[in-house]
Amino acid sequence: MPSAAERTRTLVQSTSSAVLLVPGLDSALPEQLMPQARAVGTDGEVFLLFPADSPAVRAATHAQDDELSAVLEITDVAPVSVPHRIRGRAWVRGWLTCVPGLAAPGSMMLRLEVGEADVDDLWGSESVEPEAFARALVDPLVAHETELLQHLHAAHSDQMQGLCELLGDRSATRLPQADGTKEADRTGGPGQRAVPLALDRFGLRVRFTGEQCFDARFDFPTPVRDIAELRRAMHTLFAAAAH
Repeated sequence: MPSAAERTRTLVQSTSSAVLLVPGLDSALPEQLMPQARAVGTDGEVFLLFPADSPAVRAATHAQDDELSAVLEITDVAPVSVPHRIRGRAWVRGWLTCVPGLAAPGSMMLRLEVGEADVDDLWGSESVEPEAFARALVDPLVAHETELLQHLHAAHSDQMQGLCELLGDRSATRLPQADGTKEADRTGGPGQRAVPLALDRFGLRVRFTGEQCFDARFDFPTPVRDIAELRRAMHTLFAAAAH
């Protein structure tokens, strides 16, 4: 499985929605605190692009030499329609400064020096040290995951449904109910619908929906490094389900 640092780094560099939470900016509109672009530097710092007149830029400018704490909150939503659609969240906490000269006129680049991070996703909840975040590798499929999942859902629904044959008697991931408690573990049954939920270099996660709702994870024989290797891994997976 990917480490907590890898999962957090991948979320930061994904297209998932993000908002920058800065003390004193509670009255700002959410869209004013959403960076236009984000990237991670060589030392693990997070660069965030904002309009020059945004509340976040004004706050960082006025802080000058004082440390301005901030939290980048990322929400990861499944790109296909499925119950319990939020796949996870990550919080990257640190100190915010302006970096003049890195953005085009009318924009400003902000630098978030990472102090700590947390991730709460389909794998569980974990904390991440800044050194681990800086060293972590981004999943090679992150730039293509949305279109790949949507393609699997739209063009390979029968093959996705066939993955039920691989479940056997294994228990599945427990999903939260409305009251916050956990459903009992389930296995496949009549009327279950298979929806591709998440994809990374280690495997495919599928959410089975119907009377019960549960997740099943299908690991690849070896981690994939690119789309070509992913195609071969998916062909092997579908072939195993068909026999």
